[in-house]
Amino acid sequence: MRSRLSHALAAGAVALPSGPVLLLRPPADLDLDGLPEDLTAVQGFRPDHDALASRGLRMADAAEGDFAAAIVFATRAKEQTRDLIARACAHVPPGAPVVVEGAKGDGIDSVLRQCRGIFDVGEVFAKAHGKVFAFPAADPPADWRAAPRVVDGFVTRPGVFSADGADPGSALLAQHVGGLSGRICDLGAGWGFLSHAVLASAAVTECALVEAERDALDCARTNVTDPRATFHWADATAWAADPFDVVVSNPPFHTSRRADPALGWAFLAAAARLLKPKGRLLLVANRHLPYEATLSEHFASAMVLAETGGYKVIDARNPRRSRT
Repeated sequence: MRSRLSHALAAGAVALPSGPVLLLRPPADLDLDGLPEDLTAVQGFRPDHDALASRGLRMADAAEGDFAAAIVFATRAKEQTRDLIARACAHVPPGAPVVVEGAKGDGIDSVLRQCRGIFDVGEVFAKAHGKVFAFPAADPPADWRAAPRVVDGFVTRPGVFSADGADPGSALLAQHVGGLSGRICDLGAGWGFLSHAVLASAAVTECALVEAERDALDCARTNVTDPRATFHWADATAWAADPFDVVVSNPPFHTSRRADPALGWAFLAAAARLLKPKGRLLLVANRHLPYEATLSEHFASAMVLAETGGYKVIDARNPRRSRT
């Protein structure tokens, strides 16, 4: 459980008034010790959203109304963290406390420096390679509210994966999805780059975009307007549907800032579960990631179609476990 915030509250480094408190991007393992009961959480990452909801927290798709205080949990994307701070200031009265919590690895020191240049930041509480600080709410700079951007004709937002344009792995995989047919699933669809390429084939009857990050999926709704597309805000490793002919995927392989091959392994297992008995997985991955054993476990065959620029495209067929 995360305890940095609860320690700061217990030490009196930050204080919360009575009344409802808004939580922006709280983690799944949030330590509730010291927090009031009247909490509303906004978390766009579906696994964290579901974990928090299962613990009884009131969840909202977006912040609405007024709150007595707000707590912002910094993300790896500084633009996204600034946007969260701006949103927090908009939903509390002027002078009400806005608390910011984050790890050093997520750039909290930079966020603190920027906040000190704008707000009246109080005591800074440091613990466990991170910081907690608070300031009275005031108007932030106008450019702290994150705006969608258009890159190569696609809409993205700060904080989503590859917000500056298609990553090289997806661009490589897109070269191998032409001419697909039947029902397709884009597992971990992001803002829709691969699905857009998949739907160039008239033989595709459906393309299901499955994405855990709500902001990314909202971008995908703008980028992929083909009526054959369906959109699913879901944890790709747990999502269930009628079986597909083909799954395409550029699976994530980071948990926070750490490389975590297990996340990719879970995507491979999910793909096998979602496919028809003679289904096919088209996958792109970093060359160094150890996926071969997992592919062998879940598919009868797998071959490398392309290997360049540090990436490999793999064609895996005939899932051993198509349904559970």
